[in-house]
Amino acid sequence: MSGAEDRARRTLTEAPADLLVDRLAGELLRSYGITEVELFQVDYRLSALLPLTEGEPIEGPGHPAWRCFDHQEPIVTERTGYLPVSMRGDRRGVLRVSPVPGDPAAVGELLGVATALGHELVAVNEGTDVYRAARRSRRLTLAAEMQWELLPGRSRIRPSFSLAGQLEPAYAVRGDSFDWSDDGHRLWLSTINGMGEGVQASVLTALATHALRNARRAGLGLADQAALADQAVYALHRGEQHVSALLLELDLAGGVMTVVDAGSPRLVLLRGGEVVEQPLEAQFPLGMFDGTDYREQQFTLRRGDRLFVLSDGVVEATGQNVRYGETALDRFLRRTGPMEPLDAVRSLIGDLRAFVAGDLIDDAVVVCLDWTGPQP
Repeated sequence: MSGAEDRARRTLTEAPADLLVDRLAGELLRSYGITEVELFQVDYRLSALLPLTEGEPIEGPGHPAWRCFDHQEPIVTERTGYLPVSMRGDRRGVLRVSPVPGDPAAVGELLGVATALGHELVAVNEGTDVYRAARRSRRLTLAAEMQWELLPGRSRIRPSFSLAGQLEPAYAVRGDSFDWSDDGHRLWLSTINGMGEGVQASVLTALATHALRNARRAGLGLADQAALADQAVYALHRGEQHVSALLLELDLAGGVMTVVDAGSPRLVLLRGGEVVEQPLEAQFPLGMFDGTDYREQQFTLRRGDRLFVLSDGVVEATGQNVRYGETALDRFLRRTGPMEPLDAVRSLIGDLRAFVAGDLIDDAVVVCLDWTGPQP
């Protein structure tokens, strides 16, 4: 690491939470002669890169900023550089800098600075609304605000797996959500859908999410996690409200997947270019009855397998009185094979929006998981 890169990184860690880009711009001017710096964050719909300060959103897919975002590599055109801003696989946006120094080593240093910015954006997010507010092209509903705050991120990459998820309609989602966590040996993934509309659905989903996290962090097995969340929802609503959920636990060393299906969405396996719906043992949604005894089932993934978790809102999306349907869905999922999980999720959501000619009306959640095999 050069002295200039080290100073830029130190500037980020020492800057006030709301002035990360402003202080970084001053340091890049001193160290690299860069006079223009702007952060573009991807919006909640994954359809626009929005400037932090002034300027127009970048929406055209052929724009260098989108190429940088999609391929996660620096793009330099006419001495203007676009650098991916990400944190452990969670793509936050793009940093635009100009003029870019002619030395290729400087571009590598600036890439490191952009990555450091991604980490700092996550670190300061709880203390300021500056970056959250700039990520939205319109106002979120209250229910959607609650749902997005629940999420662990939108994508994650580790040596043995990569995954991504998206909620739709992004600015008005109600009960659909997802959660994940890993400890280097296991990956836990859940998709959750609280019944009802608006804030009522979001509150149910939040209760189930926190109950599942509480059980997971206490070291309980998957079936017991479901049972604890079931009790939490039933104790509050006595069966009048319930939550559909799919709980998964992946052993990262051997690829063994443990599943509890509590009224879940579809689980689809993409293996060798073929789409197969994974059969699950359907059990009662969380909170429907008192003291439900949940059972686990298992199957084994192969290296290179891809899993999609899809809520009913995907298959049942309707355009011009025609359902999107399973045939169109399976055909599209096969086409996602070469894509990274976030690109696959984004492409599927984009296809659904095109099919319905706008935002989805019903909630939909899409999660894509790739298991790349055991790692040393």
